[in-house]
This record gives sequence, structure tokens and C-alpha cells, in this order.
Amino acid sequence: MAFLEARGVCKGFGPRDQPAQRTEVLRDINLELERGEFLAIVGYSGAGKTTLISMLAGLTLPDQGTITLNGKPIRGPGPERGVVFQNYSLLPWLSVFENVMLAVDQVFKAKTQAEKRAHVERYVAMVNLSHAIDKKPAELSGGMRQRVSLARALAMEPEVLLLDEPLGALDALTRATLQDELARICQVSGKTILLITNDVDEGILLGDRIIPLGMGPAATLGPSIAVTLARPRDRKALNHEDTFKSLRGRVIEYLLGEGRKQVKKPRASAEPVASSLASAPARGSEVTP
Repeated sequence: MAFLEARGVCKGFGPRDQPAQRTEVLRDINLELERGEFLAIVGYSGAGKTTLISMLAGLTLPDQGTITLNGKPIRGPGPERGVVFQNYSLLPWLSVFENVMLAVDQVFKAKTQAEKRAHVERYVAMVNLSHAIDKKPAELSGGMRQRVSLARALAMEPEVLLLDEPLGALDALTRATLQDELARICQVSGKTILLITNDVDEGILLGDRIIPLGMGPAATLGPSIAVTLARPRDRKALNHEDTFKSLRGRVIEYLLGEGRKQVKKPRASAEPVASSLASAPARGSEVTP
């Protein structure tokens, strides 16, 4: 049995007794994540990636199917699953130290205050924010705020880290910098990680394995593709590697081909997305425009 596993998971929204008003977001999701593995799921915006993360985190329950962690059913949130969202989710009146301490206080009640302080400082240092530990979120850049969110999740010492497009709101240069930081932190922490992203290159750069998620409604996962590139990975060198180009091509081919056949109705955004993807090998791999 896999460490984190989903079997036959389906999720929809709207009244079940009125099919015309109900949207099936995800259908027949089967997923396995091994301990210590970094898995990236890449797909279109609106396909149900956040819904999938929410179910894995226990924030919402599937309509059908089962989700287990270490053989135990997930029926709600728990400290063994740390989540980092795209929108930072920091309390603006608290400092970096205090935002991280909130999580530490909840998870490590038996620690002394001195132990908790040392624990917080360790993870703030891990994300290179020791110099800003007393600053409030308003005094930080978007990239720094996301580092605080990551430090808070890591400080809980979860068994698995769930990342819901954590770099999606950042500009390209900041995103690239934090991708490298995230790769470093993941190597240091050795955590089991599942990343949701709409950036194919990001998934390949960071993941041990990458799975495309087709377009919705009723989106489902495509083939699992092993990322055999050696670590550490140099983003500049990757662009010239045949293996990287092949991996990118396989993911994009699925998203533009089989992954689009799941659509029941034409959507207004379908053509711009396809155009963006079609040109991705030449100018990047954002799945959405």
C-alpha cells in the first residue's frame, strides 16, 4: 500500500437530486504517493486541482472513493498533513515569528517555550528569513510571505506536505528564485511532497514524478511519468537536455490531446489555453495563458 493513496475518488458540486445544476469536477481519481517522494500534478486552471488538494488535506470529503494516509482513512484535517496555499494565509497583525509560532503552539503543546522558540527559529532560518523574523506581512514581499507560509507548514513537521500552486501569484523572476529555494528546502527536509501547479517546467524541475490532470468537467489523472533527471537540477542546463524536452513534450501532448477529450461542452477559454500550450516548447510551459 502506498503512503498516500486515493482510490476511485469522485467529487462534484451542486444539488445531487438536480443533475442539470450539478457539476462533476473530478472523476475516478487514482493516486499513489510513496514516502519521501516529490510528486507534481500539472493541469489546467479550473480543472479541479485545488479540489483534489482539499480532499487530500481533509478540508472536504469525496463523494465516492477513499483517501488514506499510511493506511488510515482521511476524514478531516490533521497536523500530519501540512498545506501551503497560493494566497499565503498569514495573520497581518502578527510577525513572521508569531505566524509560525501559532502552528507550533498547536502541534507541540508539550514543548517548553524555549524549545518552541528554537523550533520556530530553525524553520524560519531554513527559508532564509531570519533577518525578517520580527517583521509583519505588510513589510514583506510576496515571495517572502510565501516563505513564511512554507516555514509554518514545515514547522508542524507533517508527514506529507501539500502545496497548492504556492508560487502561482508571483512574478516570473521571484517564482524562479523560489523554485530553486523550494528544491533546496525539500532536499534538506526530506519530506513527502505533493505539488499542484499549472506550470509544466516547474513540475519537471521539482518533481520525482509528474502526472497531468486533464481538463474538466469530470477531470481525471493521466499517465504517471517518472522524472529521471539527476539532482540538483540547473534550470539553465535543463533547457538543453533531451530528457527534459522529452518529458515536457509528453506532458503537453497529453494535456492537448487525451486530456482535452474529457470536456463535455466547449468552454470559452479552451482555445486560448490550447494556443498557449501549443507554443509552450518554444517559449515556456505555462498551461494557462
